[in-house]
This record gives sequence, structure tokens and C-alpha cells, in this order.
Amino acid sequence: MRSLLALVSCASFIAASSALAETRVFIIANQADGYGVDQCLAKGEKCGAQVARTYCQSRDFAQASAYRRVDPDEITGSVPKTGANCSHGHCDEYVAITCQR
Repeated sequence: MRSLLALVSCASFIAASSALAETRVFIIANQADGYGVDQCLAKGEKCGAQVARTYCQSRDFAQASAYRRVDPDEITGSVPKTGANCSHGHCDEYVAITCQR
């Protein structure tokens, strides 16, 4: 009986700790920097993994679980499609990095 109680207690503790895990998606401008890092992130290539992880760690998250290019249509109301961030017919691109604690 005690072992069953201990098992149930452990299971509830594990479930509670996983519920505390926090996930957040950061949308950042994908700017051509000449190093190709932005393209690694935007294309979801393996070379962007370290950059995404470092970005998450700089914001006190443990790891990056995903990174990808984001279409401006996916960002609701915060990114204009024309104007200040479009120059000579070229608009900024954006990258989403999903971070977890």
C-alpha cells in the first residue's frame, strides 16, 4: 500500500513539474548580415540550431525547440506589409524561434 502511495506521489510530482515548463515564441527580423546565419534560421537548416539556442539562452530559456521563417501574414497586425520596413520593393523577412525553459 505504501509503495502504491509513493508511486502516485511521484507520478503527480512529475506531472506537476512538466506543467511548469514554459514555451515562448519570439518573432525577430531576419536581416541579411553577410554571414548567412539568418538564412540558416529562415530555412530551418541545421546550421541555425546553435544560433537559435544562443538566442533562447540570452533570454533565460534552456533550449530552442524550433526555428523557421515566418510569413508576415502569420503575424497579426504588428508588421506592416509595405512602408517603413520595405525598401526598393524588398520587405523584411521574419524568423520565429520557439524557446523552452
